[in-house]
Amino acid sequence: MGQRKRNQKGFSLIELLIVVAIILVIAAIAIPNLLRARVSANEASAVASLRTINSAMVTYNSNYPAVGFAPTLATLSGTVCAPPDQNNACLIDTLLASGTKNGYNFNSSSIAVVVVPAVPASQYLATGLPISGSGRSFCSTEDGTVHYDPTGANIADHDSCLALTPLQ
Repeated sequence: MGQRKRNQKGFSLIELLIVVAIILVIAAIAIPNLLRARVSANEASAVASLRTINSAMVTYNSNYPAVGFAPTLATLSGTVCAPPDQNNACLIDTLLASGTKNGYNFNSSSIAVVVVPAVPASQYLATGLPISGSGRSFCSTEDGTVHYDPTGANIADHDSCLALTPLQ
């Protein structure tokens, strides 16, 4: 009973441990690269979303000059679009208008330079901030340029956005 059969098939414990060790080494190399790729993909999506918001803001401003730029992302979206109006412009999708998309929180607000009720909003600030804290934060204003903060910090206001590095 104590003798091993000559035709016994299977792997020994040492062989299995070597295979597991090789798999762990490969995973240790691949996982950080995968995480960096995910952050890059989320950043690219955030920049594309800000460009979509920029286009929608310009279109909104052209269609509703008495209002100026849209006061919120929800105003740029809409579920009742027959016909679109200044409260449901139907220029962006509802996912982006909800404020969260692909690992980023988005916010947009219009700014009336002179605070008089009859004056339309002549500026806006749109921001994209990473949810998990990993990645850059982005912003854009009525000039259409996307700016970024490499630390991922919150972008406080219109002038803070303009002071950041423009995206190339």
